[in-house]
Amino acid sequence: MKKALAVLAAGMMIGAIGASYARLPAAPAKTDAEKAAEADKAAAAKAKEAAELGKAQDRAVANYKKHKGVSMDARKK
Repeated sequence: MKKALAVLAAGMMIGAIGASYARLPAAPAKTDAEKAAEADKAAAAKAKEAAELGKAQDRAVANYKKHKGVSMDARKK
């Protein structure tokens, strides 16, 4: 009985070691349509980020002009 458990444990260890060295198959090559769709998506994301950055900069400038560069400590006086 102990010998059977030892053989079973050894087999499981060999299987675990073998599985750790296994490789996944290579991803299939992308078609031109998939590449174009991915490029369009990246361009749209970049444009959206640029628009958000512009809006944030406009808000910062408006806040600066509103307070005229005065620090918060100076306004409390």
